[in-house]
Amino acid sequence: MDKRICIVHANCQGEPLVRRLTACPEFAAEYECILFTNYAREPIPGETLEQCSLFLYQYLGPGWDDLASERLLHSLPASAKSLCIPNMFFKGYWPMWTGKSGFDYRCSHLDEIIDKGLPPEETTMLFLHSDIAARHDLSALLQETIERERERERHTPVKYLDLLIKKHGKQRLFNTVNHPRAILLDHAAKGTLTELGFEPPDDAVLNAMGEPFPEFELPINPKVSRFFGWDFGGPDAEYEIYGRKMTFARYTANYIIARRAGVEDFIGFLQGASIAI
Repeated sequence: MDKRICIVHANCQGEPLVRRLTACPEFAAEYECILFTNYAREPIPGETLEQCSLFLYQYLGPGWDDLASERLLHSLPASAKSLCIPNMFFKGYWPMWTGKSGFDYRCSHLDEIIDKGLPPEETTMLFLHSDIAARHDLSALLQETIERERERERHTPVKYLDLLIKKHGKQRLFNTVNHPRAILLDHAAKGTLTELGFEPPDDAVLNAMGEPFPEFELPINPKVSRFFGWDFGGPDAEYEIYGRKMTFARYTANYIIARRAGVEDFIGFLQGASIAI
């Protein structure tokens, strides 16, 4: 029997989520998943929408025009089922992260010091010794990202915020602001399957998949970690940076050198042989 079409309209979290959904034999036997990347504004052909039996989507508001969730939902066959899935985002480990264009993984606190125009070594030392907690209300920034996530969670029946709040200070839950680790994606997959009436796979099956985004762990400022009393994210912690291990200090030095050199593709810089330190 031919499988029915499941459209998954999601960001980078979509691919590892699909892997976990299809680890459920019953789901995999019933559906063929077709993934469309929402942030790339990848169009969904009309004929694909017409064949859709299950639409899994991360909520997008009216500003997304033809890709807005409400528009896509109205384009589905009347017989199609739909479910809004989690779209997880967390700035708590990186309170000064900014999505400002022109450089990847931007930190507004570090950019402010770089803009002073000091030599790289002096800039690095000034940043590493700066008291971020004295200049920024870290507790308020943490609460701000939690409240933003509460609003995002409102769209989906698959609840995850309580787990995030409970666990974020005990173990690292995100590799970057929008790359949740396995504990959260496993939770999202189990919740999604349960909502659809399937039995989620055993933990051993999910654990065997490993971490969903292993190639890059955005380093945590040790002073943020110390402020909140986390057991991870200290000055000696090493992070996976595209095949290399780096401390926060080493990562910072590379960030500063790349910014001062006018590099825009910081990801490519970190991946390449031209990495500075």
